Amino acid sequence: MSLVKLNIKGISYSQTQNGAYALILNEVDGERKLPIVIGAFEAQSIAIALEKEIKPPRPLTHDLFKNFADRFEIVVKQVIIHKLVDGVFYSSIICERDKIEEIIDARTSDAIALALRFDAPIFTYKNILDKAGIYLKFSPKDEKEKDSIIVEEVISKEDKPSSDDSSYRSHSLQELHELLDGAVRNEDYEKAAKIRDEISRREPKSK
Repeated sequence: MSLVKLNIKGISYSQTQNGAYALILNEVDGERKLPIVIGAFEAQSIAIALEKEIKPPRPLTHDLFKNFADRFEIVVKQVIIHKLVDGVFYSSIICERDKIEEIIDARTSDAIALALRFDAPIFTYKNILDKAGIYLKFSPKDEKEKDSIIVEEVISKEDKPSSDDSSYRSHSLQELHELLDGAVRNEDYEKAAKIRDEISRREPKSK
């Protein structure tokens, strides 16, 4: 079976299902999206790996695994989402040490969190993408609308901004940066992500 390379399109939080997040994977050489429901901890870990500006004061579990693997010269070569049963995705982490390759079973969310930290590619099999992928044809100018529809299909059709999100709109940029620093120090990464989103809306060209 042929492998299809994926990259991470984004993560969305459900306002209707407490603690539920949708991780959206994008087919590299195509238009299909592969949506995967993940837990809050894994979503936080993936978001931190994607958001380079948020640095946790202590290593998260996946950071600890990366440090451990580096110390013992274990390299994650790639991640393969190899099975889909009753809506649950199963993955394998392909590792190498001393030129010996090992395959380790993992939850897909954990596997992807580690793939990000090792800069390892993510793949799935074509038959899985054929079965669970979402293909929506839009013009380039409708890209944002397309992403919105995908998230609605995966999590909820009635997502609305939370009261926490709206409360940050009354703060100045300086106050938002101070709140972000405080959230990171307190290891409240869900709050930090929301504040970061508000800062990004104010500073769309910031890096």
